[in-house]
Amino acid sequence: MNHDEHTVGRHPRLRFVQHAVEMVVAMVAGMVLLEPVWSFAWPGLHESTTAHVMVMATNMSLGMAVWMRVRGHGLALIAEMVAAMYVPFLLLLPVSLMGSLTTMGLMTVGHVLMVLGMLAVMLRHRHAYGW
Repeated sequence: MNHDEHTVGRHPRLRFVQHAVEMVVAMVAGMVLLEPVWSFAWPGLHESTTAHVMVMATNMSLGMAVWMRVRGHGLALIAEMVAAMYVPFLLLLPVSLMGSLTTMGLMTVGHVLMVLGMLAVMLRHRHAYGW
């Protein structure tokens, strides 16, 4: 039994939290590394709330998906996690475009719902995340 297996057996909730933190770090890394690329390739990107939100979700999803793959997760689980990240923004964009939700509201509510969706996926597949 290697150290990681021993840690998982003794502290499954800690392993679960560690995995969640790793995913958040990967998402932030995706945003930090890919944002300059998008800004260069698409001048004026930030002038469109819809485009900006979808690019941000893409950057976070790519970072998280790469890290999940490195950690050995299958494509189906990665796709489910990516959906948990996109769906809140897709649902909120029409509300924002109608003027019922500010850009800041869209970002705030979208991120809260995204984190809740990701947590739901992780809990649904808790065995895959060390719990």
